[in-house]
Formats: sequence, C-alpha cells, structure tokens
Amino acid sequence: MKLSAQWIRDFVEVPVDNRRLAEALTSVGMGVEAMVERGEDTVFEMEIGTNRPDAMNHYGIAREASAIYNVALRSLEPKLPPPSADASSSAPGAPAIPLPIVIEDVEGCARFTSRILRDVRVTASPLKIAQRLASLDQRAINNAVDATNYVLWEMGKPTHVFDLDLLKGGRIVVRRAREGEILKTLDGVERKLSGEDLVVADAEKPVGLAGTMGGFDTMITEKTRNVLIESAWWDPLIVRKMSRRHGLHTDASHRFERGADFEATVLSCDRVAELIFESGGGRLQGGPIDVIARRIDQAPVELRLSEVERILGTRLEQAQIVRILRRLGFELVAEEAETFAVQIPSWRLDVEREIDLIEEIARLYGYDKFPNTLPAFSGAVLEAPEAAKDRKIRNTLLALGYNETVPLNFLSHKEAEQFSDVPVIEIENPLSEEASVMQTSLVPGMLTMLAYNLNRGNDNLRLFESAQVFSAAGSVALEMKRLALGATGSALPPNVHQPSRPFSFFDLKGDVETLLASFAHDSLRYVAATAEYYHPGRSARALMEGEEVAQFGQLHPATAASHKLRQDIFIAEVYLDRLYRRALREIACEALPRYPAVGRDFSFLFRDSLPFEQIRQACYGLGLRELRSLVPVEIFRGGSTPPGTYSLLLRATFQSNDRTLREDEVAQWSAQIIQALEALGGTLRSQ
Repeated sequence: MKLSAQWIRDFVEVPVDNRRLAEALTSVGMGVEAMVERGEDTVFEMEIGTNRPDAMNHYGIAREASAIYNVALRSLEPKLPPPSADASSSAPGAPAIPLPIVIEDVEGCARFTSRILRDVRVTASPLKIAQRLASLDQRAINNAVDATNYVLWEMGKPTHVFDLDLLKGGRIVVRRAREGEILKTLDGVERKLSGEDLVVADAEKPVGLAGTMGGFDTMITEKTRNVLIESAWWDPLIVRKMSRRHGLHTDASHRFERGADFEATVLSCDRVAELIFESGGGRLQGGPIDVIARRIDQAPVELRLSEVERILGTRLEQAQIVRILRRLGFELVAEEAETFAVQIPSWRLDVEREIDLIEEIARLYGYDKFPNTLPAFSGAVLEAPEAAKDRKIRNTLLALGYNETVPLNFLSHKEAEQFSDVPVIEIENPLSEEASVMQTSLVPGMLTMLAYNLNRGNDNLRLFESAQVFSAAGSVALEMKRLALGATGSALPPNVHQPSRPFSFFDLKGDVETLLASFAHDSLRYVAATAEYYHPGRSARALMEGEEVAQFGQLHPATAASHKLRQDIFIAEVYLDRLYRRALREIACEALPRYPAVGRDFSFLFRDSLPFEQIRQACYGLGLRELRSLVPVEIFRGGSTPPGTYSLLLRATFQSNDRTLREDEVAQWSAQIIQALEALGGTLRSQ
C-alpha cells in the first residue's frame, strides 16, 4: 500500500530524512519497498503484514516511528462546533435519540456509532485533501465521501456516510438479510442477498452491505443536505465470507476482515464530521449515537522481565522495555518485582500472549543489536530421517542453476480445482479468497513466482520449491511432500562461442533425470502426461518401478495465457514422498573396460504415434547384457519420408568387461534388435 511521508510527519516529529525513516520502518517490520517523489511529498510503497491492520494507515505508522525514535505522538482530537440540544444517548432513561439504532445481530455487530449533520453543503474537497488522496491513487468524489476515505487512510477506521433524508422510517436496523432481498451497491451492481449476509437497513430495505460497501440509493450527492455518519465494529469472519460470496473486496472489507479497532468508532465519526464541517459547513445534531451490543475486551497479559531475558538472550533495562511498550500504546501496571500486567490497546488484536509482547520489544529494540550466540547443547546431533535426501535434492538443483523459492502454502478454490483433483482443506479464517484452502499442488505458487519475476524484467528463470501439499481424507488431513521446478527463457546465455538457445522440454527432462538418478532403482521409464495443464505433445510422467514419481513438461498455452505468462513455461512436479521410499544411490567406482566397444547404426521408419520410450523398452527388454547404450542420433520428417512417419537413426553400443566381442555375436544381437523394432511396426531402411 502507499502512504505519504508528509502525512506521517503530521503526527510525529521524526528527526531524520525520509530515506532513513524508510530504513528504520523496514527494520521493525513495516517494509518500505520503494519511495516515489510526488511533488513536495514522498510516497512510501509499503508491505504491511496481514496481522497488522493497525499499521495500514498513517497514524499507525506514525506510532511506530514514535516508538523507534522515542518522540511524542500527537493525539487525534477532532474539534467540533457545539451540538444542538437534541438528545444523543442510548442509556436507559435518556430522552429519545434523533435516529434510533437497533442491533438485531449482536454477534455480527458489536458496536454501531453514528452522528447526524444537518444543512451541509456537498461540494468539492479542499485541495489538501484531494491532493493527499491523489498521492495514494484515490479519486476525489465530494467533500463528504472524501472525508470518510481520508479518515480511513489517516487512522485506519472505515466509516460511511448516508443521505439521511433517503433513509426510510427514521431508524437504522443492523440485521441479517432476508432471502432474496436486493441491494444495489455503490458500484451500481444489484446484488441478490441471502440470509448469511449482514446488512445495515432502514425501516424498509437494506441500505448497505456491512463492512463492505454502502448502498446506491442512499449515497451522497450534490442534493444532499443532511448526512448520517456511520462507524461500526463488524465481525471479521462475517465480513470475509460476504466479501468472498459477492466477489467484492474493498478498502473497508480489507481492514474489517483483519479486525478493526472497537474503541475507534466515536473518534472516527467525529473526525469525519470535522472534515465535512471544514468545507461544507452545517450544524451538528446532538452528540454521538453510540450503541454497544457487546464489549470486545482483551484481558491483560502478564510480562515477566526474566522471561524477556530468557527469550532474547540478553538483559534489557526495565525503563527501556516500559518505554517501548508505552510508545506503542500498551499500558503497564507493576504487580510485583519485575512482573507487569500489560493492558493491550484496542487496535492490537494480534497481541494475545506474553511471547507476542516480547516480540514487540525485540523488533523495536533492534534485532541487529542482539549478540550472536549459540544455544546450550549436550548430546548427539539427531538429524531428520530425510535430511540427507533433502540435502542431495537441494544441492543438485543449485548445481543445475535453480534458485530456491519459499511462497505461501495457501491457494484459492479455483487454483486447487485447476491443478489437482483431491478434496481440499478449507481455512477456517482465511485472509482472502486467494488464500482460502491449503495448497493441494505446488504448481500455482510456482506460476505466481514466475509471473512475478517476468513482470519485473527477469526473463531467464530456473526456480524450485520443496514443501508439503495437503488433502482431506474424511476428518483426517493428509500431508505429502512435493518438489516443483519452474523454468523459462534461455537454456544457454549467448557468448562469442555460441548463440543463445531457448529452454526446451528436453532441458527440463535432463534436469529431472539428473534428480532421479540420485536414487537407487531397477527400472525407470517415461510415458505421456495426462494432466490437462500440460502441453499434450511436450510433457511426460516418470515411472520408477511402475510407480509415478514425477510429471513434467511445457505448460499448456491456454493455462499460460490465463496466468498472463507470455513466453513458454516449463514445470516439473516430483512426488518426494514416493521418491524418498528409495535409498540414495551409493556411488561406486568401476574400472574402465579393457576391451573395445562395438557400435552399430540402425535406420528405421516409425509411425508418428510411436514414442521413443517404447523403442527403448523393446531393445533393453531383450536382456542383452553387452548392450551398453542405445542412443537416437538423428530424427527426420518430411522430404521422402511418408506423411505420418519419421525416420530415426539409432546407435547401439556393445561391450564386454571380460573379452573382445566376436563379429557373429554382434550380428546376432543386431538381428534381435531389428526383429524387436519391426515388431513395433518399424521399417528398416539401411544398416
């Protein structure tokens, strides 16, 4: 996401320039991947972890900077005009509120806060707001809508504004949708709702999809004079399922899916109101209408300084620990010697245990400041049973020019269905539809990694990944170890001695053969691949003792196009759980033969449908102990070769370890080979 450096500095006086600020933020886990100059401002392109929605805004990043540099963080204190005399409290015995709010679904909506603004003038936003939104690639709409977007990027709390006069019945109801209800959302799409959808409704109909998008019929226009501001707390799981069900991912749903700040509803309403008043005038009707259906409280976490020292391996000053945590918003109460009860701030839903607090201390103190030490150890080193095989695979691939990748272990339903046919394991609380099931294949992740590199100008790639794939077997989750290879671009770089050559199926087959040659086996053969995402004429499966241990080949052009891959892509999948049943091949030396080898060439015509694997099997199946190799030397199609056939020149090499071969023996073996190949439908052309 993009965040403005100047906007961050509105809340904290950082004593360094933007480049050093970017480096410091990156060092504490708020990754700044790029810096872009936008006029007088600098925009950070940041990678914020999905567990840190509190940092997906300028105030959250300013809080991090405050802790890094130990400087004060300016508080958000909206300044509003005095409200009119309308009542605003929902407490028992209080006067009737101007707009009753009824929360029917307490689990889905724990809190709903609103404010009413009257006699507002809807116009264009002030230049400062429009420019700041534009620097984040956000389009300015009008001062009321832009105020909600501004607050979203300022403090991270999604809000919404309704045209109050278009709400029917004088009340707001938070409820589940009725089966078949229709809601036209702000994007102009009419959506058919089900009983699983949570909506904001007036007395007659839904006017917004909770935590996702408002309704078209109550949107703010130039005719709007009275505005209802809404800020609520929505259940993350409900929002995530709705967003996925309707294919509607918004800035609001992105944050609500990860957990919003329960205590920020009133503050965010006030901040939106302040921004609207600055450009549109009007008057405030009453105070905030704040309905709390249930509280979202986090229990205090015990922090022991002895545990901090044990985990981090060094003793930090108590004052330093207290300073770091308080700058991040944690409240500490001393319970006994070197033990604190730590109250977790409402915006830090990711902190639940003592170890989470210790991680906060470590990242703000600086990982680079901890001395390098080895853990205490006594006894023998126990190596994992498959460590030697893993090491052999990894070293072989690195020697072949491949680089290792470590992507996520999640897929979308679509990818799981496209690249495997096993039952999937659903993620109970997925971050998004793109990561809603455990991976059933490594191919989608490899294609994503290849596309990522190709889109950044890296055209010559050889990548590999070793990881687990998962499938459901009733109530049991099965794990299988897999290896994926991905390659594209040039097989050989151009130089003064040779031109460049594109990577081909046979390059990939050679790499797979090199891998499989490390494992002991009696038979290895190749047959056509059956997976639909492989090119039917440029793919194969490897069968070791009749068991499939790998499939590989060129990605089908249709599959490549669907992933926006514009050059030939080659993929290999190795089933390590099956391959690892074999022992690593023991390296043995053998004296060079003392007796000469004898070669014979055979030129045959074969039908196009006959693969070389059958030719090879037919020859080696004769059991000729002296047949050392059978190599295809030339292949030719066209010219005088009949259509539907190809001409193949085979070279057989015979050799014995204990004697010189006689001519009659070689002639006999050659005749057997000719007979075997003729049995396959081949026609001998010459000897």
